[in-house]
Amino acid sequence: MHHFDDDARLVVALAQRFVADRLAEGPALGATATPEALAAELGETITEGGLGVAEAFRRFDTTIAPATVALDSPRFLAFIPAAPTAASALFDAVVSASSFSGESWLEAAGAVHAENEVLRFLADLAGLPSSAGGCFVSGGSAGNLSALAVAREGGGRADAGERSVAVADTAHSSVANALTLLGLRALVVPTAADGVFTGAALQAALAGHPQGVCAVVASAGSTNAGLVDDLSGLAEVCAEHGSWLHVDGAYGLAALLAPAVRPCFAGIEAADSLIVDPHKWLFGPLDCCALLYRDPDAARAVHTQDAPYLDALHVDGAWNPADLAFHLTRRTRGLPVWFSLAAHGVAAYRRAVEVGLDLARWTADRVRSLGPPVELVMEPTLSVVLFRRHGWTETDWYRWSRQLLEDGVAFVTPTRWKGETLGRLVFLHPETGTEVVEEIVGRLR
Repeated sequence: MHHFDDDARLVVALAQRFVADRLAEGPALGATATPEALAAELGETITEGGLGVAEAFRRFDTTIAPATVALDSPRFLAFIPAAPTAASALFDAVVSASSFSGESWLEAAGAVHAENEVLRFLADLAGLPSSAGGCFVSGGSAGNLSALAVAREGGGRADAGERSVAVADTAHSSVANALTLLGLRALVVPTAADGVFTGAALQAALAGHPQGVCAVVASAGSTNAGLVDDLSGLAEVCAEHGSWLHVDGAYGLAALLAPAVRPCFAGIEAADSLIVDPHKWLFGPLDCCALLYRDPDAARAVHTQDAPYLDALHVDGAWNPADLAFHLTRRTRGLPVWFSLAAHGVAAYRRAVEVGLDLARWTADRVRSLGPPVELVMEPTLSVVLFRRHGWTETDWYRWSRQLLEDGVAFVTPTRWKGETLGRLVFLHPETGTEVVEEIVGRLR
């Protein structure tokens, strides 16, 4: 399949031009489209004889790409954006072309070693012991599922307690999905007006749940509001009750790089497992989640797959990423992160994270300055800003959102907080400027 014929050369030429133009000009925000419009414009593409390289690429370039919103646009401020460095995005192509089989040390010692360098950097950043380690998986959902599977089995502890997991009412949706797939029940702990999951709230919930819980899930940068839970208080309660502490830091844990907000994460060093997604605030390409365990052996006991043809992988205590999550076949998705970090250095990453934090604070001040009917909901902890516009219904918010996208101003989506529909902006891209914010908030009147 690697025969380099004229078609392959044409793909290279077309792809090089597309990538070079995109990196030079910056990603266009993109748009959305109806199925009917796309079907009419794109036409039939999967045919008996094929369209040919040039025509297939033309349809991608003129129809498919423009009808896709770019997560790495500086004007993408919804959900959680992405902003891969050019180095990581281009090196991702190297990884794809290399076809490394990243599930085992035997097959990919060099690649796994480089990935482990990144995992060690992240473990040190969180204050985990030198024995900590993990692997890269496809995203936060896969990371949460894999970690909670280990917690369900006791994580090496003698007693895992009842098959329940304590979660806040603000926990990410992937946590509820993971619990369902694992046959675990959620002990939902209500949060106060500030939305923070505290040790005191957990202790109160456990007082009414004497069976105990096998695990507690905390957020370190919640997706919806950018909040960091009371990690220190939760860790103390987990230690008292013998429960596994898993920290979902898919979006927010990258902010450990920034000295100004590092105190918010006090207690992260007590986590039994944690996740952070480099494809979010660590400027790597989709899709990539770093999953770390305090005790990797506990994960191996749960996730190692046994089969006659796999025996060769499990000799000499080899470090196999496939033994640490529910996957087997695995792309070496951590390599682009390694390359970019190695090329640019930690200081550059720290500065880039701080840009998002600074812009969130500037935006909070700007929203506050607007006055009624616009109101800041809370001071941002990290880089998410929530605001309300008195008098607007959910319909008004979605009309505002659609118009911003149609006009090419920004991709912004409303959210719900404590039952109320609000505006929400997420700052991650280092090239998002205050002028973009001015265009957005100017339409709140």
